[in-house]
Amino acid sequence: MYFDDRLATVLRTGTGSDRALRTQYRQLLDLLGTLPRYADGSQVDAAYERLAVLSGELPSAQRSAIIREPGMRLANPALVAILAAQEGEIATATMAVARLQDADWQTLIPDLSVAARGFLRHRRDLEPGTNALLERLGVNDLVLPAPDILELSDTLVQPDDGVGTPGAEPTPIAASSVFAVVTPLRPLPPVQTPAGPEADNGDDLAIGALVRRIEAFQRARSNASSQKPAPLMRGSDAPLLPLNDLHDARRGTLPPAFDFTTDAAGRIDWCEPAYAPMAYGLMLASQRTDAPARLDQDAVAAMRHRQPLKAVMVTIEGAPAIAGIWCLDAIPQFDRKTGGYLGYSGRMRRPSANAGPAADSADPMADRVRQILHELRTPVNAIQGFAEIIQQQLYGPAPHEYRALAATIASDAARILAGFDELDRLARLESGALELDEGHCDFATVLASLVEQIRPALVPRASDIAVSGIDGAPAIVALTQADAERLCWRILATIVGEASAGEELAIGFMRDSEHAIAAFEIPANLSGSTDIFSASLNGGQRAVSAGMFGTGFTLRLARAEAQAVGGSLTFDNGILQLVLPLLTGEDELPSHGEAQDRGR
Repeated sequence: MYFDDRLATVLRTGTGSDRALRTQYRQLLDLLGTLPRYADGSQVDAAYERLAVLSGELPSAQRSAIIREPGMRLANPALVAILAAQEGEIATATMAVARLQDADWQTLIPDLSVAARGFLRHRRDLEPGTNALLERLGVNDLVLPAPDILELSDTLVQPDDGVGTPGAEPTPIAASSVFAVVTPLRPLPPVQTPAGPEADNGDDLAIGALVRRIEAFQRARSNASSQKPAPLMRGSDAPLLPLNDLHDARRGTLPPAFDFTTDAAGRIDWCEPAYAPMAYGLMLASQRTDAPARLDQDAVAAMRHRQPLKAVMVTIEGAPAIAGIWCLDAIPQFDRKTGGYLGYSGRMRRPSANAGPAADSADPMADRVRQILHELRTPVNAIQGFAEIIQQQLYGPAPHEYRALAATIASDAARILAGFDELDRLARLESGALELDEGHCDFATVLASLVEQIRPALVPRASDIAVSGIDGAPAIVALTQADAERLCWRILATIVGEASAGEELAIGFMRDSEHAIAAFEIPANLSGSTDIFSASLNGGQRAVSAGMFGTGFTLRLARAEAQAVGGSLTFDNGILQLVLPLLTGEDELPSHGEAQDRGR
């Protein structure tokens, strides 16, 4: 016996709305699709019966869309066999999504319908044994039925042409005379053959005529390229062959952009008439290297997760008018009633001349880090969402122990996502792909405020932090209030978190004509570090923490943020020094940067 309380929970869920029906169908597919081979019992039987009822209540289009959803797991041969025997739309989706072992496929394939086996032959990830079995069965699957043979009788009945006498009997005619009445309408013209030696050999005559026609075409084409072509008159000796002339003439008249839509699989199913013969049917979501339309891995992943596409480069191979590089912008479309995914709607345009250098200047390492973070965010987001569903009891009551565990999981997932955001921010700042928001604030006021907020964290350890040099004079820097607080907090939280019991820290602040300078005394735990910006994890819990990746990473991120506005963060002789350029007030002389801009 196999018992799973998840099945019992799903079967107890109410289905009073269309959304509840789709949700229960999705949950049953996921649970039954991952059951072990030996699973049985009353709950399993009840789940299959409930799935059959839902299959009768939900349209096939909605069920097919649910089966094709990302993350759907169909690894149970029994469930795959049941789905493959349903409508063609369901069988197609099942054959595309099912992930069975090679032995399971070989056991299941002989029992599948011919149509289901035909859908399965389009898979390219099957084992050799499964492919060999499909080839053997294909000997019979791919044979067309023999046509019905009609025997010709000795006599044929002449049909009534509507002119004869009503009620008269049809006149029978002999079958052999049918072929005698087919005579040419007019005599065929005699074939003109040249006199001479060429008339002795028919093959030489045909080859010679073909060579002369090709030479005549080449002469006509060379003359047309050197002068404006004249319209060909009927009976002209110059032949006109339909090669690339028509395409070359049309290419210059095509618009530089066209709108399109795709189906749920990512294949273009509509586009503007000018490009329809060339673009219709292109698969945009293909990962094959030899596909006619190729996108980068980030764009394919974004399409798989139904995310918008902006300024994505697409390389298309095909007719000369559409071949080359295109810039794609598209958004996913969803059904307003059911919420099901329909496909993408967007536009392709030729990239501008200055689009290449900007793309080439990007740091490939930073792009790789951002791609990895994008792949990691997806499962963490899903885990956080499911944990919040359980903790908030959105789909029904849950035990308090489960809710407590779910709350812990949701909190940990939020911390992980916050760490991913910091990694992404550092990668984009160091590669120059991110610019901080424009704004200004008084950095002296921000520093004094955050010191007062963080001082209570030092009281239990009998430590303290003192600030000198803040005399009330403003120190306006080119940072928004939020960015300035974020930068200052990273530094303060790092040094306070590393401070020992009874240790007193000092911060000195000063300003000159062009810069605001803050000097932070480093705690004794960090004074022996040769490279304070090296990435290292914290050894234990801290009363105040600036991030989950440790002291070195946090200070490195703070340094990148300071450099983004023309400042710096350096470490020398136990002092961490932050330098930020000042902005002049409205009644003061222009700053150095403003004077250079005005001089231009």
